[in-house]
Amino acid sequence: MATPKTTHAPMSDRVRLVVASSVMLTFISFWRAAAIVLCDLGSSAFYAGGIAEEAVGKAAPWFILGVMLFSFAVRAVYVESCSMFTRGGVYRVVKEALGGTFAKLSVSALMFDYILTGPISGVSAGQYITGLLNELIAVCNNHGWLPVDLTARPGHPLFQFDMNYTSALFAAAVTIYYWWENLKGIEESSEKAMKVMQITTVMVVILLIWGVYSVFVQGSHLPPLPTASNMSFSQDALGFLRGTKFVPVLGLFGVLMAFGHSVLAMSGEESLAQVNREIEHPKLKNLKRAAIVIAIYSLVFTGGATLLASMLIPDYQRTHIYQDNLIAGLAMFMTGPEVLKIAFRIFVVIVGFLILSGAINTSMIGSTGVLMRVAEDGVLTDWFRKPHKRFGTSHRIINLVFGLQMFTILITRGNVIMLGEAYAFGVIWSFTFNSLAMLVLRWKYHGERGWKVPPNIRVGKTEIPVGLASVFLVLLTTAIVNLFTKSVATVSGIVFAAAFFVIFSISEKRNQKQHALNARQLKEHFQLDHQDVVSRETVKVRPGGVMVTMRDAANPFALKWALSRTSTDEQDVVVLTVRMMGAGGPEFLGPEDQIFSEHEQMVFTKAISVAESFGKRVSLLVVPAGDIFAALMQTANSLEVDSVVSGLSTKMSAEDQAFHIGQAWEALPEPKRQLNFYVINPSGESKVYYLGPHAPSLRPDDVQLVHRLWLNLRRDPSIQDLHHSDIITYALTRLASQYAREKQEIIKDLRGYKSSDYSAPLKLGPSESVLTAAGYSALGVKQGPSDSSGKE
Repeated sequence: MATPKTTHAPMSDRVRLVVASSVMLTFISFWRAAAIVLCDLGSSAFYAGGIAEEAVGKAAPWFILGVMLFSFAVRAVYVESCSMFTRGGVYRVVKEALGGTFAKLSVSALMFDYILTGPISGVSAGQYITGLLNELIAVCNNHGWLPVDLTARPGHPLFQFDMNYTSALFAAAVTIYYWWENLKGIEESSEKAMKVMQITTVMVVILLIWGVYSVFVQGSHLPPLPTASNMSFSQDALGFLRGTKFVPVLGLFGVLMAFGHSVLAMSGEESLAQVNREIEHPKLKNLKRAAIVIAIYSLVFTGGATLLASMLIPDYQRTHIYQDNLIAGLAMFMTGPEVLKIAFRIFVVIVGFLILSGAINTSMIGSTGVLMRVAEDGVLTDWFRKPHKRFGTSHRIINLVFGLQMFTILITRGNVIMLGEAYAFGVIWSFTFNSLAMLVLRWKYHGERGWKVPPNIRVGKTEIPVGLASVFLVLLTTAIVNLFTKSVATVSGIVFAAAFFVIFSISEKRNQKQHALNARQLKEHFQLDHQDVVSRETVKVRPGGVMVTMRDAANPFALKWALSRTSTDEQDVVVLTVRMMGAGGPEFLGPEDQIFSEHEQMVFTKAISVAESFGKRVSLLVVPAGDIFAALMQTANSLEVDSVVSGLSTKMSAEDQAFHIGQAWEALPEPKRQLNFYVINPSGESKVYYLGPHAPSLRPDDVQLVHRLWLNLRRDPSIQDLHHSDIITYALTRLASQYAREKQEIIKDLRGYKSSDYSAPLKLGPSESVLTAAGYSALGVKQGPSDSSGKE
């Protein structure tokens, strides 16, 4: 009789790698979300009116108003798509509904939109600045303030800057600046967008109030109604129909033409889908609030400014002098003293510079984000995703976008009309693809939706999406009409979209083979463990551990520093790699969406190799995130670590890193842990910053002073039970009361007592966790340099 025998499977030699599915995000209010979108959408108010009038004549303001009203419906489509998909953008929605081929076509059209947003915004800002300079030169000439060589006299015309070439030069300079900032890794800030829109709102209020007052005083009339007889198309606006017999009988087709030439006024809608994932709870409710704010603001600003300009600026000046800087011209034809008008024009130019130059940055961030989403889905090769050696950014994608924008500026030579004609191609086709996809999903996807575009009529069990279908038909008709009437846009747009589509298709095929190989190699060495949330339980670590960030396999000095000072028998070490998600990425990534690049595999392999060289064990964690500092603090808080160790950044100082970490720590919800943040440079020297309220590190002289005071005070029989802590409490209370009355004197005295960067000795260990946490919340960064031996 055989004896039963228990056998055990051999232990796998693969290293456990925890991959988080939830993306670490920072959340913003709907006001800030609206501000971010309006910084992009509001820029069109500065140039849309002039471009539309050049194409369709004096009735253009009505079409701009019509486009702004129609944008309510287009925005509703985006709200419905965002309520269904956490990504929300055109690429993801179209791919879900129509498949990969249509998705690549739609993102190609969208890239054409984003690539042109930067040049048209930069050139428009240049037009406003150049126009102001020329106006100031003319005013100075009239008052005799110019040097003799520049004044106007017979045979010597007044010096004026060339509008187009100067504007192109300005646009190129600003584009280069934002390229460098994005290459370094520009800090995206909703607070900055909010401040810009607050300043813009002041300008808009003054503009509307002063403009309406001027209309009544001057007795101005509304522009001619948008009928066929009142439309006067330029030769360029007729496109391929120029010289045909079809032109004299345009009728409704002419209205669609005019509408198509005005559609660029509602650019920037994709920004709403990108910012959606960071809107705070309740997300859908706040998304709809943001959409309403955006719609009303853009209608009042873009529509109102264009209408007032047509009423107050005389025809010749509006079409020949201020065509490309319409709002600046509007300022000059208000009712009031010339000094006030020039002052307001300067304010308009400042606001225009802020919002238009900001749109250049938005276009870079947006186009980079779109290409990153495409890369995350495996359409672009890992070559595009490889981070910059110094800055860690997706520099190849940024360089591609920058190169295309600079090429556009050079080839158009600052011609806003040409840029506007081409710009509308990407705008209208990206909207059309998105609305078509949402229409298909009404039949393809029958699950619950947070919201639907109204109205919807139910016939039996079938629901007919009347509103959504109407939006799609208007967009499709306008897009088709634009193909015939925008020759420059049609040719350039089709060539651009076709080129990108070919690049995407070839890259995707090459990627499929490479990713299959990467997946096999990853499976051989790592045991992937996908977890919805990051916690001590899911990562399987004890409280009080050490978290080390790592992004570069060639420079693991932070990990070496931490391992040399940590006993992994007492403390767990977690090596964290943050996977930066493109703008508008998802909030949740399933296993099928987690595509590992060759660079990431090298980082993980190096981390294991370093740990084995120290004879210690580490836990590996991958966290997708939109902001690296928020990701570090959220993960550290979830894992309940005592210390976070990071290498010295190649693009910011240790103090700047600590500042951003401190901001992220402040943004954490309660309860949040006190912890230490170590910054390690390549030589092994460290600086430590303490986050959270802490017991201060006292110098030996201070301890002796407290003790002497305690001895002297205890001689009084009435306070025999006095403690050292009572003395410190009394001193702090006394200081607080005196500070309110003698602020400057106390600050002056404290300068002489300021500690010279003293900090108590530290070591990475659970016994030190409470004593080494510091009060960054009070904006006091306490630092202590140390040598490579760890003595601080």
